[in-house]
Amino acid sequence: MNDDRKNFVLFAVIAALILFGWPLIQGKFFPTANPPATKIVDGKSRPLPQPGADPTADAPSAIRERQVVLRETPRIAIETPQMRGSINLRGPRIDDLVLIDYKETVAKNSAPIRLLSPAGAPDAYFAGFGWRSEGLSPPAADAVWTASAPVLRPGQPVTLTAANATGQRFQIQIAVDDGYMFTVRQTVANAGNAPVPVAAYGLVNRSGVSKDPDSWTIHTGPMSVNNGAANYKPDFSDVDEGPQRFSTKGGWLGFTDKYWLTALIPDQAAQFDGQFRAGAGKTYQADYAVAPRSVAPGQAITQTSRFFAGAKEVRLLDRYTDKQGVTKLDYAIDWGWLRVLEKPIFYYLDWLFRMVGNFGVAIILLTVTIRLLMFPIAQRQFASMASMRAVQPKMKALQERYKDDKVRLQQEVMALYKQEKVNPLAGCLPTLIQIPIFYALYKVLMLTIEMRHQPFVAWIKDLSAPDPLTPVNLFGLIPFTPPHFIAIGVVPILLGISMFFQFRLNPAPMDDTQKQVFAIMPWVLMFVMAPFAVGLQVYWITTNCISILQQRLLYARHPGLNQAATK
Repeated sequence: MNDDRKNFVLFAVIAALILFGWPLIQGKFFPTANPPATKIVDGKSRPLPQPGADPTADAPSAIRERQVVLRETPRIAIETPQMRGSINLRGPRIDDLVLIDYKETVAKNSAPIRLLSPAGAPDAYFAGFGWRSEGLSPPAADAVWTASAPVLRPGQPVTLTAANATGQRFQIQIAVDDGYMFTVRQTVANAGNAPVPVAAYGLVNRSGVSKDPDSWTIHTGPMSVNNGAANYKPDFSDVDEGPQRFSTKGGWLGFTDKYWLTALIPDQAAQFDGQFRAGAGKTYQADYAVAPRSVAPGQAITQTSRFFAGAKEVRLLDRYTDKQGVTKLDYAIDWGWLRVLEKPIFYYLDWLFRMVGNFGVAIILLTVTIRLLMFPIAQRQFASMASMRAVQPKMKALQERYKDDKVRLQQEVMALYKQEKVNPLAGCLPTLIQIPIFYALYKVLMLTIEMRHQPFVAWIKDLSAPDPLTPVNLFGLIPFTPPHFIAIGVVPILLGISMFFQFRLNPAPMDDTQKQVFAIMPWVLMFVMAPFAVGLQVYWITTNCISILQQRLLYARHPGLNQAATK
């Protein structure tokens, strides 16, 4: 077997490893896209339930079950532009919350996302606030508090009151803004005969782990900001092994899903102790407590904290961080090392979307903008590539002349490069620049809720999910769901075609094996890219089309370059 055949066999083995090995590791280290939002059936898009959604949210039996639990306790309603729900006066607890702007699926009649549920209902998830009982007798856990109003609205806080038998009066005033932030003011007035130590606490308790997978690029589960740093550890398995504790001044702790967050935010100027711990039946709790302060008879003390429960909207988290002093709440979105590039891309893409009203068009405009900024570099790249095409006949002659002397061939090729002033590596810079930009767009599509369930055209109902339309089952006309690795959608096929035509304009490789490799490469990449978000594929297709146009224009301006390559 000669060297060319060996090289081709090696490439074929590598290509097979990429095609069949990539799906085995992508879920853990590099998730490619959100779960499909739709399925093509009989040529039409049908909404699919999402893994993180409540599968019975629209079923009367499930609603009755939850409603039964809600009716067991007295409550006050929560009504804001973003949320609906209620506060349990027994405890008290914030344990009933839905996000009315976000739906479980892309169906028009889909139920809204339910974030919090009371204990005893499926997927219990709630927050509570109180005081340590060390030297103080706070109201019992099942005590029913008195509310000052029946409804909590922005600008209309509600005060909950209760008392004990030793002369202390307790108040919890809860306010809510037009976003997802609750402000909790815990007051203890001491009407007793002796000083009492007062130490407020807050907790978030959830049943089960996050339904969104925790991966190398996207963190879900317990999260905190303490001692000035964002900590994406421990994860649920670490908490199972034992409590995870820290002490800090400023910061927060809670649980993050891919798009949703609950965060306890103590007074940012006060020292507090935080911890994550596991309970019976796969329950997990994040809680904090501040140091006790002595309250003399006739005196009162108020300790203020905040509680975030809602969607991880980029602008909103930045507002709470920059204007309301919540330390690094914006780090709840796991941007990673390239946040300095990813956030500007997000803000520009979001601005384009607000201008044109379609995220797919916004991605195309983003691509055009990036290519315009890179135009001078790209022109040098294409000029270098054209020069390489121009010297191909001479390189082919050298290859024929020195085919039995590899060392002499390399020396003559380098001399040719020097004589013709050609740098074969000059075309690499734009590609290297594109890599972090491509990864930044990947993170934006995967992480930001603003991209969730955003349609493009026709059958594409979610740019953050793979293309659901595949010719393998005749575009859904055959009742058959093809295996994941061969379910190549229309958009990935267009991506492969665009790469094929772009590769054809590149300089031809010197040997036949390299030619075969470059001929197969677009179709290998088509399979590799097929599971990725459609938005990424739109970006890449647009980039390829612009590159083809630029190369065509260059050859039109310098026809000698193209003619030289065909001699």
